[in-house]
Amino acid sequence: MAGVKLKFSSILSPSDPITNPVVIIGTPKNLAKISYNDMSTKFGGRVTEDVFSSALNSVQSSPDVCPLYLNSATISPLPGKCSRHNAPSRSHAITKCVRSAATSGKDNFIVIICEKQDVFPSATAVARAYPLYSRKTNLSSKLGATSAEKVPITVSVEYFLLDNAIPLTEDECIMLERAAESVRLTARIVDTPCNEMNTDHFLEEIGVVAKELGIEPFIIRDKELERQGFGGIYGVGKAAPNPPALVVLSHLPKGATKTIAWVGKGIMYDTGGLSIKGKTAMPGMKRDCGGASGILGAFRLAVLTGFKENLHAVFCLAENSVGPLSTRPDDIHTLYSGRTVEINNTDAEGRLVLADGVFYAHKDLKADVILDMATLTGGQSVATGKHHAAVLTNNEHWENALVDAGLVSGDLTFPIPFCPEFHFSEFNSAVADMKNSVADRSNALSSCAGLFILAHLGFDYPGVWMHVDMAAPVHCGERATGYGVALLVSLFGQYSNSALLQNIGPVLEESVDDGNENERKKKRLN
Repeated sequence: MAGVKLKFSSILSPSDPITNPVVIIGTPKNLAKISYNDMSTKFGGRVTEDVFSSALNSVQSSPDVCPLYLNSATISPLPGKCSRHNAPSRSHAITKCVRSAATSGKDNFIVIICEKQDVFPSATAVARAYPLYSRKTNLSSKLGATSAEKVPITVSVEYFLLDNAIPLTEDECIMLERAAESVRLTARIVDTPCNEMNTDHFLEEIGVVAKELGIEPFIIRDKELERQGFGGIYGVGKAAPNPPALVVLSHLPKGATKTIAWVGKGIMYDTGGLSIKGKTAMPGMKRDCGGASGILGAFRLAVLTGFKENLHAVFCLAENSVGPLSTRPDDIHTLYSGRTVEINNTDAEGRLVLADGVFYAHKDLKADVILDMATLTGGQSVATGKHHAAVLTNNEHWENALVDAGLVSGDLTFPIPFCPEFHFSEFNSAVADMKNSVADRSNALSSCAGLFILAHLGFDYPGVWMHVDMAAPVHCGERATGYGVALLVSLFGQYSNSALLQNIGPVLEESVDDGNENERKKKRLN
């Protein structure tokens, strides 16, 4: 799939399924609104109106893929029902449909029947079906045969918009291509093993994005972290051969009135440290950089699309390794906030690096809104499941906005309890300001982990703080999902120059609600 290029359009171009396979995707309700004449240009005269009408009738009662011409032209229905905590776009189902229909060696078409508010989440859903990372060898190419996989192919995603919606503009199609690129970039980094994606390599990835955006990265690394007081990042990463780093990308447009910081956990590999993981728990820990990867992809897309406010991406990069310099249980570290932490579990390392990053965003970057994103706890999947990230925040309005952004983007979220008075006592220490791991793992584990981060800002912090724990939705099976890109640019859609993102993004300030937010929400969920 690495040789696949994705293109987007709202014009259905003529094609022949023999040379260019096509799959038509939509809910039964939406498929019922189209006619043979609407789709006939995709069939090259090989599908009759009777066959097409029969197939449309079939998908109204059956969830199965319905062939129109062999397996080269098919209708793939999405689930008809969608609960209130699922994305109305059925983005997860779209990814499955595209994976099932994917063909190699031929340019092909995906036609999506939808309303305009579902265009963006369906585009990122398609992107998830085409991962970039692979180290599979091709025996035929070694024997001198031509490898079809090495021939670049184009997958054209064409939208048929319902309800007489205005067709997508060229700029909107370019934005969708950039969104797909950013999702695939994020997933590629997460899929790449640590021998190819350590802190040095991640710095290179940041450098590529920075060069594309015309930004100079700000980097604090290795012993300089220790000298400047970043006891969390340095303490976690000091045992690894590739030193830890704090990296910042900053977008500072003229006329900005707000400062937003996205802080990402970038643990390139998590052995657990001296509190080492078991042999079945350690595989997959290459994905522990999912938060930082998602923020890199989201920052790229936000800036390329045009972001109106100051935006900082803060990457907390380290490898949690075992070695002579490893942090020991019982060690006490002083974090950038000045607060001391007694280490009682070296496998609770993500909160340590994020605490440094979040306090840096507050103290040095003067951020009004701080969001951290991380593959933080195994308890997240217990609390909110495999598809919904757990969100914790000190602000109810932003909590609602996060849930709404999850629904419209397809990167689903669900709140967990924010109650420091019940939960923070789990970190009590006799010799330091706090421990880094809870006493009782059955007491709102994921909430506690998030509260540890906020504790370094202070529970009376007057700004907006949000925490996204996406440990489970960072992957589906053995592949990364690119989670976080769609969520963040949708959450902050009101600050984007993209009309598509503005129209799906939640209202971010109660004072600027134009009275139409409830109507927009109803339209999205119907």
